[in-house]
Amino acid sequence: MPLMSFSATLTTAPIAAAERTAILADPGFGRFFTDHMATGEWSSEQGWHDLRVRPLEPFAMHPGAGVLHYGQEIFEGLKAYRHADGSIHLFRPDRNAARFARSAKRLAMPELPPELFLAGVEALVRADAEWVPPHGDEASLYLRPIQFASETFLGVRPSARATFCVVGSPSGAYFPGGVTGIKLWVTTKYTRAAEGGTGDIKCGGNYAGSLLAQTEAREQGCDQVMYTSGPAENRVLEEAGTMNLMLVTADGQLLTPGLGTILEGVTRASVLEIAAEHGLTAVEREIPLSELLDGLRSGHVTEVFASGTAAVITPITGLAGDGFDFVVGAGVPGPKATALREHLLGIQTGDLPDTRGWVRRVC
Repeated sequence: MPLMSFSATLTTAPIAAAERTAILADPGFGRFFTDHMATGEWSSEQGWHDLRVRPLEPFAMHPGAGVLHYGQEIFEGLKAYRHADGSIHLFRPDRNAARFARSAKRLAMPELPPELFLAGVEALVRADAEWVPPHGDEASLYLRPIQFASETFLGVRPSARATFCVVGSPSGAYFPGGVTGIKLWVTTKYTRAAEGGTGDIKCGGNYAGSLLAQTEAREQGCDQVMYTSGPAENRVLEEAGTMNLMLVTADGQLLTPGLGTILEGVTRASVLEIAAEHGLTAVEREIPLSELLDGLRSGHVTEVFASGTAAVITPITGLAGDGFDFVVGAGVPGPKATALREHLLGIQTGDLPDTRGWVRRVC
């Protein structure tokens, strides 16, 4: 495929500067959207075409669109950060591009070439550069690429048409009052994924299926759910809701469930790569729930945390389930989780040197 670029038609009615400034002062997460979106179309006859940045507006969708009936939909999540010199950077977007293509393949959708994924994301960031919050306070522009089946038809088969879109939403600090811990509910009622399923890709169905488990966790006085899999006598750890799970042990290991039925998180991969700089040996393997519980009882497991794009690292300070209720460590964010979080954020925001080539300048 020849290299294609995104044309730009900018809005004639952007949100007023004063209103935008007020939004950026307290954006929260997912509450506001920027002035533009990047879009592209695919058909079996033309391939990818009509790549453009245009004013943000609703899609006109036929009630027979394939996505509404058969769930062919994928998405990604990444952030643009403003550095101290005013420049804007992305963090490891190549990994998001590769995962987006893998997700599309798994759902029998056309794979967007990584160079087009990156071109669309960067074109939107350049068009809405004024929406990237000022440097500091962990603020960023959250970017949400999506792709969905847009052909109008009924029949269980792959759609012959697809739409790609990227929207942006300014995001404030995940922990505005300082980093705090959360409590997880270990569900034995709901299963997140199975071998050969879609647990290792980012599709909306995975998250729709998690909402009832999240409700169960809150009913149990917890903040988020933790999934396990396998027979009742040998449950193994999977993921913590929307985040990858990690354990720190007294002998300096950083344990995390191996890949297969869980999402290959960008933050997860980054934490594993910098672990040695924090005196930790990264180990990816099957982790029985009993091993975690025994480790919490004995003190061998000293910290538990989750990793993901939104919060980077979320310390887990409590863990409960049928017949158990633990405080993790001292019930406060642990030193390793805190140091790893500060390290990654420092690279993302430009406050620490990027020695691995993870940061990509946009403008």
